[in-house]
Amino acid sequence: MILNHQKEILFCNQRLLWMMDDDENEMTHLLQQDFLLSTIVKMKINKKELLIKGERLEGINGAAYMYLCALSNEAIADLLPTGQGQQENEMLIEDILEYAYDGLVLVDAKGYVVLLTQAYAEFLKVDQKSSIGKHVTEVIENTRMHIVVKTGKQEAASLQKVNGGYMIATRSPIFKNGKVVGAVGKLLFKNVGQFSALFKRLHSLEKELKKYKGDFRESNKASYSFHHLIGESPAFKQVKAQAVKVAENDSNVLLLGESGTGKELFAHAIHQASSRGMGLFVKVNCAAIPAELIESELFGYEEGAFTGARKGGKAGKFETADGGTIFLDEIGELPIHMQVKLLRVLQEKEVERVGSTNSKAIDVRIIAATNRNLEDMVDKGEFRLDLYYRLKVMEITIPSLKDRKEDVSRLSHYFTEKYATMMAKPVKGIDEKALHILKNYHWPGNIRELENVIERAMNMVDLNCFIEPKHLSANIKLQETVIPTRTLAEVMEETEKQTIIQCLTAVGGKKTEAAKRLGISRTTLYEKMNKYHLLEE
Repeated sequence: MILNHQKEILFCNQRLLWMMDDDENEMTHLLQQDFLLSTIVKMKINKKELLIKGERLEGINGAAYMYLCALSNEAIADLLPTGQGQQENEMLIEDILEYAYDGLVLVDAKGYVVLLTQAYAEFLKVDQKSSIGKHVTEVIENTRMHIVVKTGKQEAASLQKVNGGYMIATRSPIFKNGKVVGAVGKLLFKNVGQFSALFKRLHSLEKELKKYKGDFRESNKASYSFHHLIGESPAFKQVKAQAVKVAENDSNVLLLGESGTGKELFAHAIHQASSRGMGLFVKVNCAAIPAELIESELFGYEEGAFTGARKGGKAGKFETADGGTIFLDEIGELPIHMQVKLLRVLQEKEVERVGSTNSKAIDVRIIAATNRNLEDMVDKGEFRLDLYYRLKVMEITIPSLKDRKEDVSRLSHYFTEKYATMMAKPVKGIDEKALHILKNYHWPGNIRELENVIERAMNMVDLNCFIEPKHLSANIKLQETVIPTRTLAEVMEETEKQTIIQCLTAVGGKKTEAAKRLGISRTTLYEKMNKYHLLEE
């Protein structure tokens, strides 16, 4: 606090105001105390013990007083070694007060120095006592304190040349009744090197934060477009066209299909082509999150919501996806109690963090996917009917690879080129025999299995050679279909003949029993045995 000779307050910082709870009566009580200005006095104000040190300042339009105050608490008491006398204690407290205002200068309305701390005087290489009462331009080189008094405008973190070097200081005007009565200057950095080191540290932290933000966006963005969906079969082209149409609106989407058919790629492509394409694409695998954690993962939590909760809380996946799309993969694995909470989010378009009573509005498009039959799950009570209808506004069923065999060749060549580039391993392609095997395999694992087979083959094939049957997985080759040399009728007749022979053998040649087991009459059996020349046998 700074007073004039009439004990009128010229300046009081926020800390002292807080100590006195902005109480004018307490302020007046403090000003009326007659204590020695050269000593430390303990006073109790608003149940707070204060250590007050006053100092008389001479030489500027009459006397003025400046009081420095510190809270008397256990922390300061701990600083005082046991056994010290009162005089030593006062000296230590004076040091504390001095350091609290390290690098401080105060001028009056005309720019004359009212206060200059010892630390600042030493830095400026001037005598502290003789500087009081001088014009600030005589004490501080290249100062602008007198200008701040005239303009009444603060100058924050300003670069100033002093003693052949540079310092950084902040200058602030002091107002009373709307009029500038002085200014205070605070030394922030005694040399630019200090600031430079801090700036480099801040710059480093900024770069690190930028990297984390970049990594976060990279991990939450759509990686595939419709260009990456390979296939020319009628079934696939129809589904792809449907997905392109769906991307134009903002309705929820339910993707159905066997495992490995490319449901996630479709989700990426739909988001990428939509109006939300610039927003985040947040992926959630409902089957991979433990049941006890899935609520906090999806909807977030507040600080202290549970043991181990992060300080400040954490945003959930839905909050993160605000303005973008959330992809709920394996939606059929979502626990029934979480289906209720998800339904509320879909209906109300707002989320409530775990441990919070406040809801937050969100703008999120939902794309869900599953390889399970949700209608059967609804019938069994494993999936909520109302949630099912909320999700399947737009339903897309992606065909399995066995239903689009025409695309096997195209996909095989695509994956071959992909891994040739990744492995820096040029090959000539896939030979006809290997391609024939791939086309005739039934692909229970769909496109994911095909990609796995090609990747394995690329590891086995030599440079600049063709992928051959020997490079394919053993289970693929076992499924190889031999090119037929007989007609379908011939194959069926041979099968029928072998079945009759096996049945007769099983019943010991008894015709009546064999006919009964085959589900035909005894007469029909004799006719077929005669046809296949089995009666002679």
